[in-house]
Amino acid sequence: MEQECDGDIVYMQQEDDWDRDLLLDPAWEKQQRKTFTAWCNSHLRKAGTQIENIEEDFRDGLKLMLLLEVISGERLAKPERGKMRVHKISNVNKALDFIASKGVKLVSIGAEEIVDGNAKMTLGMIWTIILRFAIQDISVEETSAKEGLLLWCQRKTAPYKNVNIQNFHISWKDGLGFCALIHRHRPELIDYGKLRKDDPMTNLNTAFDVAEKYLDIPKMLDAEDIVGTARPDEKAIMTYVSSFYHAFSGAQKAETAANRICKVLAVNQENEQLMEDYEKLASDLLEWIRRTIPWLENRLPENTMQAMQQKLEDFRDYRRLHKPPKVQEKCQLEINFNTLQTKLRLSNRPAFMPSEGRMVSDINNAWGNLEGAEKGYEEWLLNEIRRLERLDHLAEKFRQKAAIHEAWTDGKEEMLQKRDYETASLSEIKALLKKHEAFESDLAAHQDRVEQIAAIAQELNELDYYDSPSVNARCQQICDQWDALGAMTQKRSEALQKTEKLLETIDQLYLEFAKRAAPFNNWMEGAMEDLQDTFIVHTIEEIQGLSTAHEQFKATLPEADKERQAILGIHNEIAKIVQTYHVNIAGTNPYTTINPQEVNAKWDKVRQLVPQRDQALIEEHARQQNNERLRKQFANQANVIGPWIQTKMEEIGRISIEMHGTLEDQLTHLRQYEKSIVNYKPKIDQLEGDHQLIQEALIFDNKHTKYTMEHIRVGWEQLLTTIARTINEIENQILTRDAKGISQEQLNEFRASFNHFDRDRSGTLGAEEFKACLISLGFDIANDAQGENEFSRIMSIVDPNRMGLVTFQAFIDFMSRETADTDTADQVVASFKVLAGDKNYILADELRRELPPDQADYCIARMAPYTGPDGVPGALDYMSFSTALYGESDL
Repeated sequence: MEQECDGDIVYMQQEDDWDRDLLLDPAWEKQQRKTFTAWCNSHLRKAGTQIENIEEDFRDGLKLMLLLEVISGERLAKPERGKMRVHKISNVNKALDFIASKGVKLVSIGAEEIVDGNAKMTLGMIWTIILRFAIQDISVEETSAKEGLLLWCQRKTAPYKNVNIQNFHISWKDGLGFCALIHRHRPELIDYGKLRKDDPMTNLNTAFDVAEKYLDIPKMLDAEDIVGTARPDEKAIMTYVSSFYHAFSGAQKAETAANRICKVLAVNQENEQLMEDYEKLASDLLEWIRRTIPWLENRLPENTMQAMQQKLEDFRDYRRLHKPPKVQEKCQLEINFNTLQTKLRLSNRPAFMPSEGRMVSDINNAWGNLEGAEKGYEEWLLNEIRRLERLDHLAEKFRQKAAIHEAWTDGKEEMLQKRDYETASLSEIKALLKKHEAFESDLAAHQDRVEQIAAIAQELNELDYYDSPSVNARCQQICDQWDALGAMTQKRSEALQKTEKLLETIDQLYLEFAKRAAPFNNWMEGAMEDLQDTFIVHTIEEIQGLSTAHEQFKATLPEADKERQAILGIHNEIAKIVQTYHVNIAGTNPYTTINPQEVNAKWDKVRQLVPQRDQALIEEHARQQNNERLRKQFANQANVIGPWIQTKMEEIGRISIEMHGTLEDQLTHLRQYEKSIVNYKPKIDQLEGDHQLIQEALIFDNKHTKYTMEHIRVGWEQLLTTIARTINEIENQILTRDAKGISQEQLNEFRASFNHFDRDRSGTLGAEEFKACLISLGFDIANDAQGENEFSRIMSIVDPNRMGLVTFQAFIDFMSRETADTDTADQVVASFKVLAGDKNYILADELRRELPPDQADYCIARMAPYTGPDGVPGALDYMSFSTALYGESDL
């Protein structure tokens, strides 16, 4: 059996393997004998001789040495011409020594066996010669000899139906494989379309006859032996197929050229797909930004608190649900762009220039506009909610005061229009006059309430209250009624004063009661109004202020109760006089409508409202305490998360410029770091939850922390973007290192030099720092005009945008470019010239014959027609196409 070991072919005879192979199928020895004999004669005839019996004709070693000289092109040692056995053994040993000098290790094959005519040993020796001189040098895509020959057959026969070459025995039994190899290279010799898989004899004989007649390949096999054998001999088939390979060796140049073209086209196709993906992702992201900005810029307020709170909830959904994926898309877009540019640089292609409006800078500008529109939107929403809350509070206060005033004015017009004084007695007139004076006092006391109502209405108008028309109408009605009351009061006062001279007697006690009861009654009404007044506070200090004021009011109640007792004492005195002197009166105070029952009722109402006010203040105090707890709860987390994000940003910055292990180690470390950052997301979500509770509680400030939720959101998004970009930079460095053949030691040296001169740890080098770095790495940049010109050339490469800064990626791209080998347009032109048979143009059929279908179609669709004088119909210009591969992209 034969083996390949360290580049040497080894033939070993162990446990009679060769003999066992033959015993498996006796037809194999026949096939090998015929095949090996024909193969030897195809070479010996060049020296003017032939063999008939392979073991007999090689026994003296003369023809064996001649065969080796023909196939190797080298001269062997001078043969022995004697007929003695020793002469024959010497010649065979010379032949075996020559074989061994070519790297073939012969085991168990000796000159004596060959001289004695051992058929199996002779066949084994010939096989090692065939394997070394006809097969060993066959290699396709760095495969071994046998695998390379098999791969060559598979590629050449791939386009043919009913052909499936998987081995060197049964895959060839139907003859179609041999016919396909001939047709692929010489289609005019065989009409392949007329061959049938079920007619192997015809197929085999056709291939053998055509190969012998037109290709100078002797008939090494018999069709009957192959069809009649369950498993044809592998060595015989390989020997015959290797003759086809060498006969078509000229086509190998075309295959090499085709492989180079396929590789270049594959790079271009992949890059174009990446460009299309970038364009689509950029378009989608820009379209989303275009749709979103008008929504964020719409500051048209709603009329109700519920509608504005819904806007706030929509904005929170935008920040939590809709924007984060877009942040990831933007980051991924930048990563894809950087990766694409790196691949283009590594394949010696021009940089990718996105279509107008879709540059990374355009996307960053659009994103900046988005964040500009977003900035202040939440603050505007909260201010609007605060305004609506204020408006609702003022509107409720207006309605309450208006209702109290309207209740007070009810029936006043009718009273003022009475002409009862015309028929009243003197005492009644006197009483009417005093009563009217008391009413005027009461009227003056209500002037403040009317002004308060008008002031609240004015404030609602200034704050653009949505229901201002109804407020204004009601306020106008109150003011008109108030003016009418004033006019009627004045008119009645004049009438009473006109008759006052006729009235001399007045009941001083009734008058005193009325005068003291009226302000006390107003005080009670004011107290009830204040006790029922709604309030809105935002801090514990504010509610404590209200509580203090309430306690001060409660402290005045004992003094007020004394006044009540005094007023009731006046009424009791009147009753005593009436009872004592039997005064003829109607039993009611003619000077006031206020009676003791009403005073007591209102006093009871005041006493009832005091504990209710106590309870309301207690509940509000509890709410403010809860709000303070929410502030501290948010602040405690924010004061941890904010510095944590800042620390992580600084740590990522350090990781990106430090050297610890290989790039793969750094990448693994960064991905673990990224995982730990992503695992921190629940804390951000928890903070978002606390922030939502704060907003739902209408808390507008927080003195316990300098961090707002917006600060945390922006910092978190920047952290995720920074770690993703840093990982992408390491990936691009790996891509550059592997593509350019940079060793880890070289990369470490580049990084160490870069870091040494990057003293501010900014991740970039200024022009002078970069020059010093190059000099430290051995670049000869003298301080003269020539040195400055050379440095300007280098700067134009590493800093094409003239920013005055050099990134580490640009630095290693430059360093790797100094020594890297890349495909060039000239190399691709030369490869196409091979496929075209040295013509200046190429035909579509030639492209389809030599290239895979998809890449052939790719070339045909993009190649311009050839316009040279030597062109023919359908000629394609492969030169301009090759140049365009390394020129401007269509995208």
